[in-house]
Amino acid sequence: MATSISSNGAILRDARTRYLANQREEGGAHGAYDAEIRRGGGMPRAEVAVRRVTASADVATLLGAAGEVVARERTMFDGEQPIQLANTYVPTDVAEAAGIEQVDTGVGGIISRMRDAGFEQVEATEDVQLREATATEASALGVAEGAPVLTITHVGRTAEGRVVEVTQHVLSGSWTLRYSTPLV
Repeated sequence: MATSISSNGAILRDARTRYLANQREEGGAHGAYDAEIRRGGGMPRAEVAVRRVTASADVATLLGAAGEVVARERTMFDGEQPIQLANTYVPTDVAEAAGIEQVDTGVGGIISRMRDAGFEQVEATEDVQLREATATEASALGVAEGAPVLTITHVGRTAEGRVVEVTQHVLSGSWTLRYSTPLV
């Protein structure tokens, strides 16, 4: 199962396999989102800005370090329809080693570039919350200011436990998120 968009615009994001290399690199895709939207017959695209910023307090806490980080700020679309906002923060040493300060990070996206540089993510934690859209988010997603949005804070860790990625996703209220875990 993958992310799919129904005829009424409802979006199902199936997180059970989206970060696996074979899924995010399928057909030359440039990351999980690109692969999922293509797999569902859509037309993925993203507007991307990459810059160095001082980590906010919440990002610094998650990364376990304050100071400068590389930020990848994306508005992600299916065709002309904005689907989500995703801001990713990576420690500068990891970003430099992985070569992810350019807009196009190649097949598999930044997670594959990190793997190639010796920072393979072996665990991800995602916290999901519901809140009201800010004016900026509402404008970007085409919803009313104050409309409910889902946020996903994704934290990617290496086998050594180092956090090498924090991504803050903002999704309009048309999303359903699917997760599963083994019970035996």
